[in-house]
Amino acid sequence: MSIVLNSFAAILVIGLFAGCSSALPNRNIVGEVFPTVKGKSLDGVENILPDAFKGNKVILILGYEQNTQFDVDRWGIGFFTADLQLPPVYEIPTVPGLLPSLFKEPIDSGMRCGIPKESWKDVITIYGSDGSVLTKWTGTEIARNCRVLLLDENGKVMWMHDKGYGLPPLKSLMDILKTSSSK
Repeated sequence: MSIVLNSFAAILVIGLFAGCSSALPNRNIVGEVFPTVKGKSLDGVENILPDAFKGNKVILILGYEQNTQFDVDRWGIGFFTADLQLPPVYEIPTVPGLLPSLFKEPIDSGMRCGIPKESWKDVITIYGSDGSVLTKWTGTEIARNCRVLLLDENGKVMWMHDKGYGLPPLKSLMDILKTSSSK
């Protein structure tokens, strides 16, 4: 399993170019299907989500601002220390708005500088209006917390957490994974 622990550094651009916007109320999206959005991994592969994961459970870590990296890193450490075979984990930096979309290449290039090449496939950045779809879908209150989602084989959200890393939420995710793998 490859997890990228340093991919949100370039999300600083959101603050620089997107300006201030009001927070959208967070939503409990468990039971909903992940919306169809387009993204590009750092290795240059175009992806349509959730279709790119069809047939596989996956853990997605969505981040909306640079300060999210602290939360992402703590989840990554938790995943590495978990005594369980995890499904693939993907980081989904999400950069809504037109202006940041104009700077995709410099943003992605900046992220590539801090991430080992073998992990580039695990970071899929969502820009522009598709980024807005995700922020509206999950909400953006306390945007520094990442949104951790477990999707089933059909793209349906089985579990989510958006209140920051902690051992109880990690245990909750591990319990869901153990239960679903024993079926």
